[in-house]
Formats: sequence, structure tokens, C-alpha cells
Amino acid sequence: MAIVSGETCNKTMKFPQFDVALDESDHYFIKSNQSRKEKKCFNDANTCTCRAIMKEWKILEKNLPDSIYVRTYETRLDLLRAVIIGASGTPYHDGLFFFDIVFPSDYPNNPPKLNYLSHGFHMNPNLYPNGKVCLSLINTWHGDKVEKWTPKNSTILQLLVSIQGLVLNAEPYFNEPAHIRCINDSDAFSKLSLAYNEDVFIRTCKTMLCHIRAPPKNFEEFVHQYFCERGEFILASLNAYAGGKATVGGYQGDIKSSSRPYTSFQFQKISRKMFADLESAIKVLSTAKTEDPAIVVETNKPKIRLMQKIKNFFKFIFE
Repeated sequence: MAIVSGETCNKTMKFPQFDVALDESDHYFIKSNQSRKEKKCFNDANTCTCRAIMKEWKILEKNLPDSIYVRTYETRLDLLRAVIIGASGTPYHDGLFFFDIVFPSDYPNNPPKLNYLSHGFHMNPNLYPNGKVCLSLINTWHGDKVEKWTPKNSTILQLLVSIQGLVLNAEPYFNEPAHIRCINDSDAFSKLSLAYNEDVFIRTCKTMLCHIRAPPKNFEEFVHQYFCERGEFILASLNAYAGGKATVGGYQGDIKSSSRPYTSFQFQKISRKMFADLESAIKVLSTAKTEDPAIVVETNKPKIRLMQKIKNFFKFIFE
């Protein structure tokens, strides 16, 4: 099997980027918005909240980048689940980052709430082990007025793209406010950043294992497809890092074009262990039968009917 680039892999995925799911039972916010008043906001198509959410769906359906996938739910208009693929050139490359999202009953006056599916790993100064997402856009971190949520201009798409570009970036060490002033101080802080990237990449690999072994509901097929298509590149990058042939995020499928080789001895040792663990997990995944219930999503018929209703609703409101 030839090594597939991230861009090519995403384009060959047959999993729809935006769709309706049937099972919200493992969603972090499943117990939210349960009062009679809150339920009415999401069940009555004439409410401002419902219309605002439908508008968000339309934006997501038409504008999601190749590296972000979203599911909404048939019976819970207030819930979303999104997965962001870690970008090339970062210590998060090729990782899958799942976020559960809930709209408040007064949306869009207030921002949605997010929970990151962390599996207990501290991936970033903005992503906590308990799932908290610290970000100005959702008012969980102080910031300039232009960085805050605004009902007229802010969207879920903007939020997801911000997480991918600003949080899951190439130097997350400097996402910590206390480290920002040190960026230009000395090589010492560059080494601290590289060491942080090594730790983050190993946690990204451990998160991959968690998703392979127990994929989030409604994304079983996605996880199966993704790692079957992207697995060889992930293993090749681990092999390069284990041999000290590229810095984290620097491997692009060709050692000659990679960044200046440097990895710590400890990181090389752990990378070899992660290579063995992921190779075994991906091998099991790639040999699994496609008819295995664990990797097959629900029948598409209810989804098709519901998506048609959504499209009719869009047409009624926006055309």
C-alpha cells in the first residue's frame, strides 16, 4: 500500500462531511436543555433559536474544509459532534480530535458550549484533560472584544476552523500566555517548544489508539476508513521520528524534504513503542470485515428523509 498524503486521503473518504445521526446516547451534553422551556426552543421551527441553528447547518453543509466532519442528531437539534483532523506540520498531524457541542436555548445570543474528548490527555494549553476548551470565542478565556462571540458574525464553522488553526498549531507551547513573551528570548525556549511537541505527538498517538479501539458513536465508519487509508503514513512518520530523522511534524513522506533532524533519545524510544502499538491496532482494523457491526453506521434511509426535510426547511427560509 502506497503512502497517501493527507490531502489525498481526505478527498478519498466516502464518509459524508455533514450528516444527521440517529444515536446521541454517548454525547457529553445529552442531559442539557431538558426543561420544558428549553425544549420548546429547539422543537418549534418558528423560534429564533431553531432558525439560527438551521442556518448554521446550512453553512456547515456547504463550507466545511476537507479536514473537518460534523454530525447533528435527528431528535436533538441542540447537539453537534465534530472531528478535526490534525494539520500537517504540527505535532497534532493525522490525529483525530473530537468535540461535543451544545447550543444554548438563547442561541445565538450566547456561544455554544464545547467538550473535548480528551481520554484524559492534556493535549494543549487550551485543551484540558477534563475536556474543557479554553477559548475567547466561546467566552471561556478573556480576550479582546474582537475575539469574543458576537451573535451577528460568529458561527460554528468559525469556531471549528479557529480550533484547528489557532489551538492545534505548530507550536502549542506558546499558546500558554506566560510563554508568549519568551518567543524571541533564546534558543532555550525553542528547545522547550520542541520537547513539548514531542510529548504532544505521543499523546496524539495514544488518542489514536483510543479512537481505534472505541470510536465515538456515529463515527465508527469514519475511524475505520481514516486509519485504513492514513495508517501507513502515520507509521512511516513514527519510524522517522524514532530514528531521529525528522523533528515532530517535519516528516512529509520524504526524509530529504523533512526539517532539521532532531529528536530526544527518550522520544525516539517512546516512538518505537508507539509504532508497535499502532501497527498492531491498524493491522487489526484493516483486516476487519466491512460488515462488522462495530464499523457500520445506521441505515441511511432515515437520514435521507430527514436531510430532505432540512433542505426543504432551508429552501423555505432562505430562498
